[in-house]
Amino acid sequence: MKRKDFLKSVGAIGLGSLIPWQQSAAGTASKETLLQDGCVLIPQETEGPYDLDLSGDTTMFRQDITEGNGGIPLYLTMTILNVNDNCAPIPNARVDIWHCNKDGYYSGFNNQPGYLGTQSHSGATFFRGIQLTDSNGEVKFTTIYPGWYPGRVGHIHFQVFISSLLKATSQLAFPESLNTEINNTELYSAHGQNSTKNTNDGVFFDTDNTQYQIVNIAEDGNGGYNASLTVGINAPATGVIDLQPETGGQFKLAGNYPNPFTTETVISFLLNTASTVAIDLFDLQGRKVMNVLHRALAAGEHGVTLKKDTGEYSLPRGSYLYQISVENANGSFRQSRLLTIQE
Repeated sequence: MKRKDFLKSVGAIGLGSLIPWQQSAAGTASKETLLQDGCVLIPQETEGPYDLDLSGDTTMFRQDITEGNGGIPLYLTMTILNVNDNCAPIPNARVDIWHCNKDGYYSGFNNQPGYLGTQSHSGATFFRGIQLTDSNGEVKFTTIYPGWYPGRVGHIHFQVFISSLLKATSQLAFPESLNTEINNTELYSAHGQNSTKNTNDGVFFDTDNTQYQIVNIAEDGNGGYNASLTVGINAPATGVIDLQPETGGQFKLAGNYPNPFTTETVISFLLNTASTVAIDLFDLQGRKVMNVLHRALAAGEHGVTLKKDTGEYSLPRGSYLYQISVENANGSFRQSRLLTIQE
């Protein structure tokens, strides 16, 4: 890790990353060239009539949002960058996404018209999810290629929150030729082809902006697709972005006590579900000093003792950053705190 990247993460911002997925990129040359040279501010769009705030439901912090519903698999990676800071990745931003099922119906709402008749899905949460960006500014979702309904092409809604404040509301689209191909497949053909195209969709008709909302997408070799989108966000331009990361309700870091300490301290935390927990210690130049813990733990309260001196090492006096990373079926979550060793 470069020192300048580490210093952006000091304080409340985590340093960990999610397990990388296999990806391949496709798209227009002009879009690829621009995004390599610099990110662009994502066009702002309406949240639409089917928005739900589910951030208070810890089960919504998840990667797989299908809930067993059928469709062609779609593995979506979104990268959130700061247009005011040389396109630096923004860690610990909250990304909410939602979209309709393969037949054009949303979860959470009643009396939705469609080609299968009026349907009600109040109380359902399929194809809705929340993730927190990692140190690369990335979130990943497992979902399906969305269907369509009259007046709209296939699309996915998303919102980005920084320190719990809404910074962007937008939608992503798919290449028109792929929409046609998908709608001819066995799973989608009952609905037929969509007369609405990207160019006359009420949201995506502005092609000068829509080019930044169309995903890069390619087949994954297993009957599904890998898709990616870069999202430029207005965030503070300089200095440390002082974010208090949301932990998705997965854990609560109580901190370490005593702090400062002379011989040993206990890092205390509460897990709401069984998880794999890693605690790493870094110096303030971004160098990893040690792995304090890497273990599968049950739900409940835990305390990990960090000693200044062991048979293998002696930590010099000074300040350090420790990061706790929690991974479970709902995703990857992290938080960091400072501790100080004194004589």
